[in-house]
Parts: sequence; structure tokens; C-alpha cells
Amino acid sequence: MQKLSIRKFLGNKITWLYLLSIGLVLGALLLGLFVSSVQFPIMTILHIVLDKSLGFGWLENIPRNEELIIWNIRLPRVLLALCVGASLSLAGAAFQGLLRNPLADPYTIGVSSGAALGAVFVIFFQFTIIGLGSFTLPIVAIISGFITLGIVFGLVRLSSRSLAIETIILAGIIVGAFIGAITSLLISLGDRDAMTQIMYWLYGSVGMRGWSHVQLVIPFIIVGAIILLMHYRELNALALGEEAADHIGVNVKRGKIMVLLGASLLTGAAVAVSGSIGFVGLVIPHLVRLLTGPNHRHLLPLSMLFGGSFLILADLLARTIIAPKELPIGVITALIGAPVFAILLVRERIGRGERG
Repeated sequence: MQKLSIRKFLGNKITWLYLLSIGLVLGALLLGLFVSSVQFPIMTILHIVLDKSLGFGWLENIPRNEELIIWNIRLPRVLLALCVGASLSLAGAAFQGLLRNPLADPYTIGVSSGAALGAVFVIFFQFTIIGLGSFTLPIVAIISGFITLGIVFGLVRLSSRSLAIETIILAGIIVGAFIGAITSLLISLGDRDAMTQIMYWLYGSVGMRGWSHVQLVIPFIIVGAIILLMHYRELNALALGEEAADHIGVNVKRGKIMVLLGASLLTGAAVAVSGSIGFVGLVIPHLVRLLTGPNHRHLLPLSMLFGGSFLILADLLARTIIAPKELPIGVITALIGAPVFAILLVRERIGRGERG
């Protein structure tokens, strides 16, 4: 009986997808720590990480500079890439399920634009909140992202009593366009140094970040992920349509609000520490949906795992392809994501035409 259950477990497609995604995350983390202009033996890397994490006492024969490079520079960077990629992919899967549109992504609601404006404001005016110091930029970005969400909901409330999907999308586009214009205005008014810094930040990067950024973003990611993973049933029901979901006992209004809050929290936190990184929340959930189907019970966690490993590998490519110089990670994700998504979109259109 036990052999049959193990065989059934290993024969399950979803099980293999989870094993594959976890393996990809671990492999990407190891590659991110190993591949660089200065390489160390894999066992040295493992000894440093395990000792600093669990206190195994293996650092006696390891030079101090190697320990600092692995623990204080590379590991925070790859973990931040993992967190940002997982957040954007999970938010993208949630937005696509909520809006019933595979072309939706974390930027549809305008939260990313709002968070970017907050960061640009801090950089442009050299604004610092007393007592926060370097934490001013990410915290202001997160707050401005939530303010943007409030503005979007305010417009929806003024135009319609119900939270209609079309109204949410339209309000997000309007607010995002307006905020984008303000951001461009600030960039054009700044001096050359400020303009360069702002533009590089907007392209997206996880470089030059430390443990403080990882510690800042993790609480927001945990809360946002829990909110979305707890509401996968609402997303499955909304796929049938709002009326059908309401008939089977789903609180549509509350479900929409919770999904929007969770996805916006993830997006705002990711943008706050990495800048604008496109196509991760658009392409990864779409690819995972092709593998798993539309059930958000598996689509959401698998999108997190695949998205996190994808961004680690994209960042690895960004910092090695033209070494010693470094490309913004947003450039890499766009160069990879745009063609892949175009191919998927054409295949989907052709498939619909053949079925029609």
C-alpha cells in the first residue's frame, strides 16, 4: 500500500513540477553565488553559508575576504533577486486571475508607477526621513504605491458602485499614465547626475544592496504571499465570472479587495528595493499556466518558485555578460521576456484560430 502511494506521488505531474521548481531555485542560488569575476570553490561557498546560517564552525581555514564577499555581497544579492522575482510573479499570477486576462501584470493597477514615483521623489530632492536614513527610499516607495492604490479605488468608487474589472483596469491606466508624466517631468528637470541615477534605478537592479534591503522586503513579501495563497479559491471562482462566483457563495467584493491588496503589497515592496523590472510578472505566470492549468492552488506557488529562479539567472546574466560592467536587470528581462511572450501570444492566437 505504501509503495502504491509513493508511486502515485511520483507519477503526479504537479509533484514533478514542484520538485523541478525547487531544484531550479537551489541551482540558481548556487550559480548566483559561484559565477562571478572572482570564483571560489563550491565547497567553500557552502561552508560559509552553512556556518553563518547554522554555526557549524567551518570558517577557521577560510580567508576573511572570501567570507565577506560571499556572505555580505553575493548572498544578499541573490536572495533579493529571489524575493523580487517571486513577488512579481506571484502578483502577476494574481492580477491575471483576477482580471481574467493573461496580458495583465503587476503594473496594470498603477502601483508600480506609484512606487517608482516615490523613489524618484526621494532621489531627486535628496529627501531623508529623520531616523530612517537609507531606508527612506524603499519606505517612501511602498507608501506611495499604497497611495496610488487608494487613488485607483477612489476613482473606481466615484465612477461605479461595484468594483468592475473594466473600471479597475481603466482607472489603473489613467493613474499610471499621469504618474508616469510626473516622473518624466522630474527626470527632465534634474541635473545630469540625478538623471543618470534615476534612469538607472528605473531600469531595475538588485546590485549594491545588502542584508538591510532583504530584511526590509521579506516581511511585506510574507504578508502579501499569505494573503494571495489563502485566497486561491476566490481566484478560481472568479475565473467563472463574477455572477457565477457569487452564486456559489464567494464574496466577490471582498475577494477582489484582498487579492488587490496582496498583489499590490508584493509589487510595491519589489519595486521599492529593485526599481522597475518588467515582464517577470507577465511571462512567468503565463508559462506556468501552460504547464499546470488554471488552478490557482498550484499556479500561485509555482509562479513564485519559477519567478524567483528566473530573476536570479537574469541578474547573473546582467552582471557577467559585459563584465566588468553591469547591465540593468530590467534590460535582460525585457530582452528575454518580450520575444518569449510574443511567441506564446502568436501560438495562442493560432490555436484559437484552428479551434474556431
